[in-house]
Amino acid sequence: MNGSRTPGSADVDRLADLLDGRRSLVLTGAGVSTDSGIPDYRGPDRLVVPTPMTIQQLRSSPEAVQRYWARAHLGWSRMGHAEPNATHHALVQWQRDDRLVGLITQNVDGLHERAGHRDVVDLHGRVDRVVCMDCGDRTPREAVQARHDRLNPGWSAQTVVHGPDGDVQLDDTSDFVVAPCLVCGGRLRPDVVFFGDSVPKPLVEHCFELVARADVLVVMGSSLQVMSGLRFVRRAAALGTPVVIVNRGSTRGDHLADLKLDAGCAETLGALAVPFA
Repeated sequence: MNGSRTPGSADVDRLADLLDGRRSLVLTGAGVSTDSGIPDYRGPDRLVVPTPMTIQQLRSSPEAVQRYWARAHLGWSRMGHAEPNATHHALVQWQRDDRLVGLITQNVDGLHERAGHRDVVDLHGRVDRVVCMDCGDRTPREAVQARHDRLNPGWSAQTVVHGPDGDVQLDDTSDFVVAPCLVCGGRLRPDVVFFGDSVPKPLVEHCFELVARADVLVVMGSSLQVMSGLRFVRRAAALGTPVVIVNRGSTRGDHLADLKLDAGCAETLGALAVPFA
């Protein structure tokens, strides 16, 4: 890999030929949001972060809930204020031009929707929503942030290193006061699929239906290291549907791809805009 984010002209031409006259299903990962300042887990420029918290830890330990929210409260300063980038806006234009059958994202940042995309499938949930683990009540993240600010004055003034999905590097979280559910007093967590959890089956089936309707599957910014995304690539390949992967670095689906571009997502879509117009 040469480290370049810009695809070669031959690759752009091949991509334009594959997409011409076809309606795509797009699957996006963390590499789509790095241009918005949100770090990813596995990309070339990734930060070294602690092992992500599992759903089992969160459900079984009050200390884990405290540790999670102490870090996530600080991480929201970047995640919650990130803006959509050129890739998000380009995919909105694809939708307006009727080039898509759908868009599935593994990201939890909500940036596709903020860019104006309709009917986004949030495969792993949304970090801007909070759910009670005990009664199921849902609350906007901003409301919980405000409560945590009141309970922890001065906490947000700390300087930290930001990691993926709104996490930060922070060792001592023992003084953080966690806000309980206002309905039942229970434990709150973001409405996302944590490590060790699973995507709801009806949502998975909907995604498989989109794969079946697509003329081509385009993966953007995902290493496909987790099965939640890789299974759609496998299904498309089994159906004989062309698979395109645009990602900086190798992925678990490279051997299934009809075309793999080792390049940045925004750079690829920018280069594609003229021949694909």
